[in-house]
Amino acid sequence: MRAWFDEAVARMTQPNPNAMTLATIDPDGRPSARVVLCKELVEKDGYLVFYTNYRGRKGRALEANPRAAAVLHWDHFDRQVRVEGPVVRSPAAESDAYFHSRRWESRVGAWASDQSEPIASRAALLAKVQSTARELGVDLAAGVAGQPVEIERPPHWGGYRLWFDRVELWCGGVGRVHDRAAWTRALTPAGEGFRAGPWSATRLQP
Repeated sequence: MRAWFDEAVARMTQPNPNAMTLATIDPDGRPSARVVLCKELVEKDGYLVFYTNYRGRKGRALEANPRAAAVLHWDHFDRQVRVEGPVVRSPAAESDAYFHSRRWESRVGAWASDQSEPIASRAALLAKVQSTARELGVDLAAGVAGQPVEIERPPHWGGYRLWFDRVELWCGGVGRVHDRAAWTRALTPAGEGFRAGPWSATRLQP
């Protein structure tokens, strides 16, 4: 997985090689999927990191059902990775560090958006963003000029770690006789994450 991910990022044959479809289960049992960005892949421990609003639909889903599945598909390489497992919030310091690395406009947007909630119009949304910037004391002219803009991370926004208890690699084959293999392991809660058992590998039919 690491080699495929790094190659996709290095070759940039698609605009967002770290884009992945993330599937969760809402509190009422309905499945929901959307595309998010994988911001970090921690090979040693076996988890990936993504960021979002904790109060949005996916945040509420993960609060009720803290498991998810994700798919990274690189069409140019005819490769796909599927991962499944439990999800926990990233440590606050990690979320803080990533938040401060974002463009200032994105940081204002994280404060302004009540993610997944209805709003009357696009104009109303833009007005809300401008109002939020003023409330935060953001100098818009300074930001546009490329000067540093200090904005703290909102408490309702941050990272999640999706730990892998199942990983599947898929590689396209001639005549649709694809190559598929899956790896599974047991995860036991430990501190802010999990203690992992050994991986077990299985080849799968396409």
